Amino acid sequence: MGAPRIIAGAWRGRALGAPQGLTTRPTAGRVRQALFDMLMHAPWAEGAVDGNTVLDVFAGSGALGLEALSRGAANATFIDNNRAAMDMIRRNIAACNATDRARLVPADALNPPQGSPHGLILLDPPYGNDLIPRAIAALDKTGWIAPDALIAAEFGRSDPLPYGIEPLAERTHGAARLVIWSSR
Repeated sequence: MGAPRIIAGAWRGRALGAPQGLTTRPTAGRVRQALFDMLMHAPWAEGAVDGNTVLDVFAGSGALGLEALSRGAANATFIDNNRAAMDMIRRNIAACNATDRARLVPADALNPPQGSPHGLILLDPPYGNDLIPRAIAALDKTGWIAPDALIAAEFGRSDPLPYGIEPLAERTHGAARLVIWSSR
């Protein structure tokens, strides 16, 4: 697998670094493409990216948040607590000249500090550990999720959806399952 690249927007084609090792699994390009196609073109997603505030949780390389910035998001906040991932996120933000629109919060997504509301929440945790519902609860409790925010998460294909989620869209790509819903 080659280096991840920004798929579209102002930084289209820009190569991003990815942390080495097995603790971080960068979102595949085809999965990011599918996610952003839905966010950019679905009738229920109007304004989901352009001008919005984005929160990239379990950020890894930062590819999801940087893709959103490339496509016109106002700013992006990245949450990760893995040292190698945080170093790579910083490098990728700098490589995109996005330091004025990007912020890294070195924190555990299951125990984040108080935050400000974001309109688009992107989550790509390790599969099979039930991290998404726990992270959503923690982020909501600490103020990171705006009312009516769109939440997009990458689950493992066989991971169960958390109780109470009513998907606006769901797509499967190999081992990944993308699910998008509203925080309403």
